[in-house]
Amino acid sequence: MGSAQVAASPVSLTPFRRRAAILLLPALAIGIWLLYTPGGLLGRADAIGYAVCHRIDLRSFHLGVRALPLCARCTGMHLGALLAIGFLAARGRGRAGLYPAPAILAAFALFGAAFALDGVNSYLQFFPAAPHLYAPSNLLRLITGHLMGIALGTIVYAGFNQTVWANWRAEPVIRSPLDLATALLIGALILTAVVSENPLILYPLALLSALGVVVLLTVVYSMISLILGGKENKATTWRELMVPLAIGLTLTFLQIGLFDLGRYWITGTWNGFTL
Repeated sequence: MGSAQVAASPVSLTPFRRRAAILLLPALAIGIWLLYTPGGLLGRADAIGYAVCHRIDLRSFHLGVRALPLCARCTGMHLGALLAIGFLAARGRGRAGLYPAPAILAAFALFGAAFALDGVNSYLQFFPAAPHLYAPSNLLRLITGHLMGIALGTIVYAGFNQTVWANWRAEPVIRSPLDLATALLIGALILTAVVSENPLILYPLALLSALGVVVLLTVVYSMISLILGGKENKATTWRELMVPLAIGLTLTFLQIGLFDLGRYWITGTWNGFTL
């Protein structure tokens, strides 16, 4: 009788096996995505850009004869976001969770306004009869995108720390205008390298811009998974974040894969849109 009851009882996963199964999900999602995307590192970077960016050739910088994985504006934005996250981590703001002071937030608002204004002005170029404030250019797209990316990366960084850590520090992620000025100076050097279109420099930057997409989406989806699971502000070590980060990475590649699939189904090509 006892053995019959054991045989009839449902099989349940132990917490360890459940975590292990979840940690395999990103490998499965990425593996399937890799099977159906163009080969090579740049091909995979193109496929990431393909999911989030129009990739119009004329609005992109070039590595030799090929356009970068992201257009000029998206290249600037995702390199800027990745720069902000890396800069803040390097400055020891690992668990700082307060947003910057009002003056710096006001600067971020100006960055956003410049991003929106240049975006609208650039969009109006599609309509020759529409008024233009100034002649659009890839340099302006790159700069305004980069400024927006630095602001976005900073806000996401603070939001992540506020959401995940039980012992997050009540100090601003950017402590002074000097912090922001330093990040902007580093950003200016990065943008100069992009504009130079030097293949030796541009190749790693092209890959980093695609990585910026993955990092931003993973961070956001990880926060959402913690909030929906009612587990925010519980982690004390990075090891405790392995499962939410694995969920975030899985959802990131599910989104990228679905957008790739939908766009390829509509256009039948991996190339960017044409004007």
